[in-house]
Amino acid sequence: MKGNKVLIVDDEKNIRMTISQALADMDVETHSAVNGEEALAMLKDADFGLVLLDLRMPGMDGMEVLARLREDRPDIRVIIITAHGTIDCAVDAMKLGAVDFIQKPFTPDEIRHLVSKVIARETLEAEKNADYDSCLELAKRCVAERHFKAAAEHARKAIARDASRPEAFNFLGALCDVQEEKLEAQKHYRAALSLDPTYKPAQFNLSRSIGTKPDTGHGILFGEKGE
Repeated sequence: MKGNKVLIVDDEKNIRMTISQALADMDVETHSAVNGEEALAMLKDADFGLVLLDLRMPGMDGMEVLARLREDRPDIRVIIITAHGTIDCAVDAMKLGAVDFIQKPFTPDEIRHLVSKVIARETLEAEKNADYDSCLELAKRCVAERHFKAAAEHARKAIARDASRPEAFNFLGALCDVQEEKLEAQKHYRAALSLDPTYKPAQFNLSRSIGTKPDTGHGILFGEKGE
């Protein structure tokens, strides 16, 4: 991730303030935008490394901001902020390289934890970091760069390190969803649930994939809540 500038894009003042205050003790410089138009203007004039982007905003919504950001600045990492009922956009966001999601309401500790993970992910080296969690983080970095085949390879390496955990199977399912391989995606979600029937992201993803109404109060693809 280039630079330590973080842009917070949300039309709710309390959300912008909560995130800014949560990141105050980290080695980042935070800026705020109240809508998509302001965010794109700021992104043209400053070298931001990370954007925390709300999906639902008046005027230009977060998905349009993400699409335009990917055209002009594919190097910028994005964390999607979602609210109840908006997580059906998660697969489309992932296609555009958004691999990290946090759902409102969130705590300062949760946002600090996620931002720290995204920043640390950029320094991982595949040759030196071959444990399960590092393989998954490398997979997420590949998605951010829209290298989906490489992301799948890292997810499979994670499974080879520890086939008893559900996260990598769920992640492979999400990658299959991005490629519109629904049956393969469902196979991976079911594999995750066979390992842990209580794993919320896989429950949500399988329900969404087969067309039943998911419980939108829980995990987003492979989001922070439910991991």
